[in-house]
Formats: sequence, C-alpha cells, structure tokens
Amino acid sequence: MRGIEILREDADIIVICKPAGLAVQAAGVGQPDVVSELKKYLHSSYLGIVHRLDQPVEGVLVFGKTKQAAARLTAALGNGTLNKRYYAVVCGKPAKERDRLVDELVKEENVARIVGKAGDKSKQAILEYSILKTAEFEGASVALADIRIETGRFHQIRVQMAHAGLPLLGDVKYGTNESMELSRKLHVGCVALCAYRLEMVHPVSGKKLTFEVQPKGDIFQQFL
Repeated sequence: MRGIEILREDADIIVICKPAGLAVQAAGVGQPDVVSELKKYLHSSYLGIVHRLDQPVEGVLVFGKTKQAAARLTAALGNGTLNKRYYAVVCGKPAKERDRLVDELVKEENVARIVGKAGDKSKQAILEYSILKTAEFEGASVALADIRIETGRFHQIRVQMAHAGLPLLGDVKYGTNESMELSRKLHVGCVALCAYRLEMVHPVSGKKLTFEVQPKGDIFQQFL
C-alpha cells in the first residue's frame, strides 16, 4: 500500500505510519493518497480523517472507521487527550535547549506566515521544543528537536521553527538559503519532520493506547 505501515486495526480505528512524500488526501488526478489507498484496502467508502500530516512529512496517523469513532477522536484532539510528538532536524544553533513558542499565524492559500499581533485572520500557534542532540555537518550547525504542539495550525511546526531561526532541513517553503544549501549537500529530499509518537484513548473501549515509530529519513539516522 504505497509504503503505508498499519500499526493497529480493529472495528473502530486504523492507525498507520505514513511515508514521506504521500499526501493524506486528494493529491491530484492519478496521484495516490493515504485515504484512497486505505479505502481500497478496507473495501469501504467511509474513512474518517481526524488529523493530517503534510505530504513531505512522515509519521503516525489515526483514522476512524465509523462516524462515531471519528467524531470521538476529533473531540479528543480538541480537548487534548489525543497527543502527538514530533522529531525535527533543524538548521542553526539553538539559543535555548528548551523553549515555548507562541505566535500569531495567518494562512494564505498554501503557505502560512507569522504576524506581529493578533488580528481577525490570525490564529494563535503554540508549541514546545527541546533539543536532544546537536551536530556539525558541512560546517553548519544542526540539531534534533523533540516537539509537542498545543495547537494544530497549518504548517505550524515548519513556520514557527523557521521564524525562531531554526528552519527544518528539506523545507523548500520555509527554509533559508543556508538550510536549503545544507539540505542539498546532505541529500535531504523531504521535510525532516516525523510524527513519531501518538497517545490516545480508544474511542469505544476507553483503553489508553500509545504508538511510536522510528523515522525512516536518512538524516534522522545521524541522531537516533
């Protein structure tokens, strides 16, 4: 199934690891996407999308196989009982080992940007990161960050980290000249971001579940 790994499947949910480069939904005419692949696998016309990952990003996703399960999972995402953690490889020397970023983010078509103050079109974006390891590659500083988001905004991690002076390797939308040149030298073709951990409560049984994967991107292997 186009590199999709199934981590758990039961009557109510299906949990997968999405490979980098595969869109979650509607990639375009003739282009594969996660939802279409799973519907074919499940022989079902329904699959409830709870959350998404950008096309160049890899990691764990959960879908509802029934409308009731999908609704409960979506509610859990909103009330903070469905939690995700990410690994990111960033370009730059972090000023702090830990930080909490609070920004006002505006989505404009297929990009996002941070504005100086709250407005009618902006939404607050909050994340926390901790630096796990640092290294030097090709004369440039890079670091592995562990990230937890408090809000689920469009391209949130990518734009907030770039705004903080720590653009993700492989990110052509929000990267700097330095990060893009380093990405080229290190052959980083996809955004160096992985949703590596998902903690949730099963929408029917109420059982606490945790799923964790190792990033497959080559750049992550330098750290993990």
